[in-house]
Amino acid sequence: MELKELSEASGVSGCEEEIRKIIQSHIENWVDEIRVDSLGNLTAIKNGTRQSHRVMLAAHMDEVGLMITSIEKDGGLRFSKVGGIDDRVLLSKVVLIGAQKVPGVIGAKPPHLLKKEEKKQVVKVDQMFIDIGASDKEEAEKMVKVGDYATFYTRYEDWGTVVKGKAFDDRAGCAVLMEVLKENFPFTVNGVFTVQEEVGIRGARVAAYRLDPVVAFVLEGTTADDIPKKKDLSPCTVLAKGPALSYMDQTVICDRQLFNFLVSTAEKNRIPFQIKQLPSGGTDGGAIHLTRSGIPVAVISVPCRYIHSPATLLHKEDFSNTVKLIVQALHRFKKEFIK
Repeated sequence: MELKELSEASGVSGCEEEIRKIIQSHIENWVDEIRVDSLGNLTAIKNGTRQSHRVMLAAHMDEVGLMITSIEKDGGLRFSKVGGIDDRVLLSKVVLIGAQKVPGVIGAKPPHLLKKEEKKQVVKVDQMFIDIGASDKEEAEKMVKVGDYATFYTRYEDWGTVVKGKAFDDRAGCAVLMEVLKENFPFTVNGVFTVQEEVGIRGARVAAYRLDPVVAFVLEGTTADDIPKKKDLSPCTVLAKGPALSYMDQTVICDRQLFNFLVSTAEKNRIPFQIKQLPSGGTDGGAIHLTRSGIPVAVISVPCRYIHSPATLLHKEDFSNTVKLIVQALHRFKKEFIK
């Protein structure tokens, strides 16, 4: 499983060079052609005997992160969020900044200096700074510059049945796609590792327009909210229950024929699966299905706890069963399934 290397790599939206190089180095011997477009999408083409039956598999390379917006006189770095990050998970987290991976820690006013009303409030990102140990602005500017990206410093760890790491949304989907590209199919498969999904599903729109596939399968890492809370709240997805199939989210209503096809494939092959219970968030499917005259889309996700945070948990069996499901579905796939 290449998930460890993918998880520990940097690739905040708009700065996917490092993760793209890693993926390309792994897949170049498994596919017939690799293309990188002007936006940065990496497309791996695996030809089949019926090349006109183009199937698109999409997984986004980018992750949420931070961007340095100013350097203060005292050497502290102000920053903005890139993608959706809850302010509550930021304080005291270690980050790596820029190409040189300069370490820093996210700080704010210490608790014992807070006013009474401030103690009841979540510290907002505009009240935070990144401390890189610089004594003043001049010293800080020798190490970082405005516009540098920062990513969470999180080591991948194997905890037995689960693994811990960062950016499983969507490095889990990327790892699934890489496994699928090892297989051979009778039709052409276009595996697309997209960019800038977290800031408006941008890369997928460009890639889908160029490829014009007959169908697209979006491979994701999605929210597993199976933690203690009030009984009237949905868990969305649950770890160890298999890949999650989406019938809709905030950006797309998935093609019902493809959805049913995935369900029947899972049942036929005795692969555990679950239905994502909350139609929240968005995926590359939101851009793909609106491309050209419309493209049927299905979304398959690996459940992950604490996505968009510095540390995420993923169950190994969910990952392997996601690979099994998409591989079996592609082996069954025929153009007749699509209207």
